[in-house]
Formats: sequence, C-alpha cells, structure tokens
Amino acid sequence: MTEDHIVIGGRYELGELLGRGGMAEVRKGIDLRLGRAVAIKRLRGDLIGDATFAARFRREAQSAAALNHPAIVAVYDTGEELAPDGRTPPEPYIVMEYVAGRTLRDVLREGRKILPERALEITSGVLSALEYSHRAGIIHRDIKPANVMLTPSGEVKVMDFGIARAVSDVSGAMTQTAAVVGTAQYLSPEQARGETVDSRSDVYSAGCLLYELLTGRPPFVGDSPVSVAYQHVREPAVPPSMHDADLPPEVDAITMKALAKRVDERYQSAAEMRADIERYLAGRPVYAPQIEVPVNEPMPMPVAVTDTGVRVATTAPAPAVPPARRGRNGIGLWILGLLIVASLVAGYFLLQLFTEEEPKQIRVPSLVGLTENEARTEIGNAGLAVGSIEREPSDTVPLNEVLRQDPDRDTLADPGTAINLVISMGKPQVPVPMVIGMNRRDARTLIESKGLKVRFEAVDRDEPAGQIITTDPAAGVSVEAGTTIVAQYSDGPETVPSVIGMTAKDAEEAIRAAGFTPDIFESSDTTALKGTVFDQSPAGNSPAPHQSTVTIFVSTYEPPEPTTSPSPSTSPSPSATP
Repeated sequence: MTEDHIVIGGRYELGELLGRGGMAEVRKGIDLRLGRAVAIKRLRGDLIGDATFAARFRREAQSAAALNHPAIVAVYDTGEELAPDGRTPPEPYIVMEYVAGRTLRDVLREGRKILPERALEITSGVLSALEYSHRAGIIHRDIKPANVMLTPSGEVKVMDFGIARAVSDVSGAMTQTAAVVGTAQYLSPEQARGETVDSRSDVYSAGCLLYELLTGRPPFVGDSPVSVAYQHVREPAVPPSMHDADLPPEVDAITMKALAKRVDERYQSAAEMRADIERYLAGRPVYAPQIEVPVNEPMPMPVAVTDTGVRVATTAPAPAVPPARRGRNGIGLWILGLLIVASLVAGYFLLQLFTEEEPKQIRVPSLVGLTENEARTEIGNAGLAVGSIEREPSDTVPLNEVLRQDPDRDTLADPGTAINLVISMGKPQVPVPMVIGMNRRDARTLIESKGLKVRFEAVDRDEPAGQIITTDPAAGVSVEAGTTIVAQYSDGPETVPSVIGMTAKDAEEAIRAAGFTPDIFESSDTTALKGTVFDQSPAGNSPAPHQSTVTIFVSTYEPPEPTTSPSPSTSPSPSATP
C-alpha cells in the first residue's frame, strides 16, 4: 500500500501532501465515514519516540479542538495510529478542517504589494482568532505567515493553535527550538530570552506579521536565528514607513506599539490591538502614540553577531590621516578616537538597557450607568483592557447597565490596565407563587409576601365564589420584584330565577338573562292559566351550574265551557173538584 492510500484511525484516508514543516507534515485526506475532505497532521517521525513531546502534542491538540471560531482552522479529531509491528511508539495525528486557499507565506513570496488597508484587515482577522484563543487559555506562540491562510473569499484562517505551546515547553538550544517552532523572525523578545510568555507575546508576533504585510519583509533579518533573535531582544525596529513612504503615521504607530520590546509598552491584549486597527479603518484616531520617523538617518555602525550571541562592533573606516602627520602621535590620536567612539556606542546601549521611561498613565473613565457594550467601547478608547465581568441584581439600575467599576472613575492607571465591571441583572427575579384554589384574601397575603403586587378579576365559573382559578404569569414563572400578578377568581355558581306565574315568554327571557338555557315543557295537567309557568326545575333561587338547563312547565289548560240547564216544564195546576 502506497503512502497516498494509507488509512489511519480506521476512517481517514491519506491523500496528497499539503506541506511539510520542521515538526510535522500535513496531508489532505478523506473522512471515509462522513465523506468530507480533511487535513491530517502527523508528528515528525524522529519526534514520535519522545514521550514527553508526544504527550504534550496530544494534550495541546485536545485543547485546540475546543476552539470554535470562524477565523480558526477547526480541529475535528485527534488520535494515535499504532505501528504494524506493535513495537514502534504510536504516531499521534490531528484531523483538521481542510481549507482551500493559500498561506500568507505563499502570497508574500509572490512579491505582490498588499494595500495597507488590506494588511490591517488581515491582521485584524488574526487578532480576532487570538482574542478568542486567549480567552480559552491557549497561547499560539507561533504566529507567522505560514500559519495564516486566506480562503478564496478573502477570509482569514489561523492554523496550529496549541501546538506551539507544546514545542516551547521542550528544552533545547536556540537552533533546535527555531527548527521546531519555525523561523525566529517572529519571536517575541521574551521568547528569544527563554522567559515565560503570555498572550502579549502573540501580540508581538502579530506585529511582526503586520510589518511584513506592509513592507514585504520582516522587521529583523540576519544570517542566523541567533542573529535575528538578538535583534528582537536589543535592536529597535525601524518604522514601516522607512520602507514605504506612502504609509500613514497611524499605521506606523499601531505597528511599533505592537513591536515594543517591553511587554508593558505593547498592546496588552489582542482585543486592544484589534480595536486600534478597527478605529483606524473607521477613520477615527488611534490610541497608539505617533512615531517620529527619522529623516536622513546616518547609517549605524556595522555590527556582527557571533554564534554565541556576543555583539561585536566591526572596525569602522578610520579617517584619512595626512602622511606627514603619521607616527606615534598620529597612531595615538587614532586609537583615542576609536576609544571615544567605542565609549559612545557602549554608553548608548547601556542607556537603552538601564533607562526605562515610565509609561504615561491614563485617567480611568466613568463607566457607571453605561450599558455593557458602551463601557467596553470606552475602555478600549481609553487604552485600557476589559477585566472581569460580574453580574448581580439591582432594584434601581436597569438591566445590562454598569453598577460598579474597579478601578473607580478618575483613577490614574497604566495603559492596558484591566477594568473590572459589575453589570446589573435588573430587579431581583421572584417566582410567582401557587395560589390556585385559595380564596382571594389568602392569595393576596401570599403574593404580596413575595414582593409582588396583585390584581383580581372575576370570571364566570362554577367553583365556589372567590376561589382563585388562574394567574398571569403562571405559577413558577420568575418575574421582577414589584410585578403585578393578575389573579382570576370564580364568581361562584349562578342562582336560578323563580319564574312560576310568569308567561312563557317572560320566563324564557329571565332564564337566559341569568345565564341558563330554558327548556319549555307544556302540560295541561294543571288548572293554571293557559300560557303561564306553573312549575320549574331546578327550583327558583337555587344554585346551578352556569349555562345549565332550567326546565319550565307551561300550562295549556283550558277550562270547559259552562253548560245551560233546561227550564222545568210548566204543568197545569190541578183543577179544583167540584
């Protein structure tokens, strides 16, 4: 099986070689399970046997996998591929998002000029990724053109998060570190000195990247990594406009602030540098101080750096001495001149080493009463950094406004000082109590004891009069203290009207008006007047469910017609007998 058809992890088929660096190689691959293109990075063969390095490789790869940001190349999977013989140490690998595009190194090698605005946009994208990773506790430590890709649509993708941290933890000589990490042209001074680094080292490297995008060359070049590293530590970089006179002073200011030797003089976070870039791109003043670009600057004294890092001044051309004046006195004067020049040079560098100008302090702005977004903007505009964010309820300060700040307003603070904020969560949240089934008096007592208000509304229900039926909001819902709860209660069962003796029409209207449905039943089994109600069910003045049926009995009785009795016949009175 060829190298291009190896399957690792049981699901990733290796494809074409995308790149090979000092510590690993990257190949295009196919995720056989999901059918998508991926990039697979494998540790260099001679580093696999280093158990410490391999462990750190795995741990940092897992940390990088937790990063989910559009400007960061996503890590999908990590694992180890066992050797066929079972004796060779397993080979760690990382499966990453495959990005179709080119690295900035490839773009720069083409020699094409990048417009300053585009260079700043690219750097802003890199800083956005760094801001996110720094919040996650991961320092890149190897920001350079080879680790930044541009997609065909111009989007920025930063690669190799977390790997550089594992490399920087490995002890070794400078040459070994440079071979693993990459070129020394992007190392921060503290990295070059072998000191502990933080997120501000990434800011310095981003400044080196911006410098090269603007000028086409890194800020420092040399014959060896040691020479370049020494310049990062001791030599001041010349402003980018010394290489391109068309660059505006604000771009010089942003770049040189990022490249400050002392970490306290740099941007204190990727977010702070990105905010300054965005201010410039939006046409607003930047925070970074303006840089004075020297005019007709004399060439510095030639300097060589040995492999041990020792700085040695080469012999400057001696001024011409007339032949007649040469001799012991002329040689002495020549030596004296060299000593004076050497003393001046040594004094200059000693002054650079031991003279540290205190950074100008900044007055902390008033943030109380601003929204969180407004406060963040004010902090960035002042050249400070956003510190911790806490949230707590407040009866008086509206939701999402600043309650307190630390340091307080008008306090003098160093540039980049973190400002801690306490943000209002609005009024305290109170759960609506369960009052359904209670009477109004008990419901009022319970609701008001929770710091809430109540308004009652009657509804036509058959539950006992005054019993709570529903609440709005419902029980258990959290609301702000002081919220009015609408409690609906039953007006109780309806009372059936008494309609006996009414006409059928009047009785029907009375029953409907009382909320019931009349049902008429006619009967002649009564002597009541025809058309009148002589009975009802339920009885009048008794309770009954709303809209229930009330039956009324209407008389159809008609009394019989009176009959006339015949008159008795008149008989002749008996005759008297003679």
